[in-house]
Amino acid sequence: MSIDTSSLEGKKIVVIGGTAGIGLAVANMATAAGAKVWAAGRSQSHIDKAIIASEGLFQVRQADTHDSESMEKIFKEVGSIDHLVSAAVGGERTLKPFLEQTQDQFQAAYDKLWGYCKVVRTGASYLTETSSITLVSGSPARKIKPAQSPLSCVGAAVENLSRCLAVELAPIRVNVVSPGTVDTAMFDAMGDQKAANLAGMTSTHLIPRAGTSEEVAEGVLFVMRNRFVTGTTVDVDGGRILS
Repeated sequence: MSIDTSSLEGKKIVVIGGTAGIGLAVANMATAAGAKVWAAGRSQSHIDKAIIASEGLFQVRQADTHDSESMEKIFKEVGSIDHLVSAAVGGERTLKPFLEQTQDQFQAAYDKLWGYCKVVRTGASYLTETSSITLVSGSPARKIKPAQSPLSCVGAAVENLSRCLAVELAPIRVNVVSPGTVDTAMFDAMGDQKAANLAGMTSTHLIPRAGTSEEVAEGVLFVMRNRFVTGTTVDVDGGRILS
């Protein structure tokens, strides 16, 4: 007996944090697979670029993970949602030793978690029994390094949230994709040193290079397509956790 677990043709997909980086790659690749996609972001400059990148093939909207009304507006437009993805970056990241951070700096990283919670709370009523939710964490959740405690803690919280939701929302599937070091606009501030810095950051990884947004997006499409995957974290990190 053959079971089709791969088709996204005609599926309605909403990608919050979908106007740049990994989220935009998900929007592009899901559209290419035949899905009907709504990509949302809060940055007007990212929205403008995403509209150009979409070539009119998917919808681009403004929304903030902390603004339920802006997300509700999109969800109502879509109606029944087959796959809900949140790839929003979240709060400010302070890369300092724990004791050198203020409480406010540490807590700011958790804006990502609170945003994801609001995405799920707002979107849940638009999902069906065959729908899925995919969140994005990051390898610091389980690859502990000095001066990254906020990243590690919030990433671990996102991954545990997904397992809690998988149990509570079943049969709706809930998964996390965890990228390693990925060459996105986040690193553009490095300027001419970007390539050299990324090479240095990944030199000890099992695959010694930065990943691409498209490679991570493949992981997102996998958990959307495979109807037997839930409550798990898919690492797309070039072996960073094992390095």
